Amino acid sequence: MKKGLLDILKGKFLVSGDAPKNWLFLLFASFLAAIMISSGHQADRKVHEISRLNEEVRSLRSEFVANRRMLQELKMESFLKEEVASRGLKQSLNPPQKIIVKSNK
Repeated sequence: MKKGLLDILKGKFLVSGDAPKNWLFLLFASFLAAIMISSGHQADRKVHEISRLNEEVRSLRSEFVANRRMLQELKMESFLKEEVASRGLKQSLNPPQKIIVKSNK
């Protein structure tokens, strides 16, 4: 057992008679490790992208809510009265009347 462990640590399995089989396995294992590392990096990149997009969505949603609130305030009758009063317009004391046009046929 001790001799086998020393042979592995010294690398004798890479130069022995069946070394090509060992080298092929090491190349295959290295290739799989590289694929696994690449896959991990791609997953991390996707997670960061999703996080950035979620932050952007939250920001845009809060901007939308603020703009909608401001629009509702601008459409209020009291606000419109103040705006048109500064231009010299007043609210009519008489209610609007419907005008009916009769044609002469």
